[in-house]
Order: sequence, then C-alpha cells, then structure tokens
Amino acid sequence: MEPIPLPSYIHYELLLQMLERHTSFATNQNPMIREQVHQLIVTLRKALAQQKQLEQTCNRLNLPVEYRWSLNSVNVESKSSDNGFPLDSDTKTQL
Repeated sequence: MEPIPLPSYIHYELLLQMLERHTSFATNQNPMIREQVHQLIVTLRKALAQQKQLEQTCNRLNLPVEYRWSLNSVNVESKSSDNGFPLDSDTKTQL
C-alpha cells in the first residue's frame, strides 16, 4: 500500500510562529482582529492535534505515513540520455 501523504509538522510550526510572534503583535491595537488571530491559532493547534490522532490510527492499522514538504514529488525512471541526465519524456511529476 502507498504511504498516506501528510504535511510535515514544520508547516504547522511556521504558521503558528508567524501568527503568535508577528501577527498577534501587529493586531494588538485592534481587539476584534486580535481575537480572530487567536481563533486562527487555536484552529491550527487543533488541526495539528487531529493529524497526530490520524497518525496514531494509521500506526495501529499498520498503514504507512509519508510526511510531505510540498505538493510536488518527482519520480524519475532509470532511463537517461547520453549525457547521463534523465530524458524529459521519462520524467514524471505528480501533484
């Protein structure tokens, strides 16, 4: 079975750090906006917790998980051109 793709934790951490350190500070003078930022932070923390629960479920069911850093992954077949580089027609990009 193919691994289940999940975002790497760093994606959550970067967003949370930006919101907590920069956005919250910038919205300090506007309570309504600051509250929306706070709710966004809470939502991201919940999303991370839900992902961890999903990982635990997959682990119990022996389903592999793959952490992704981006939407793109490149699979290159073994054929190559005379110069040693993969041929364009042999390169597959998955989104």
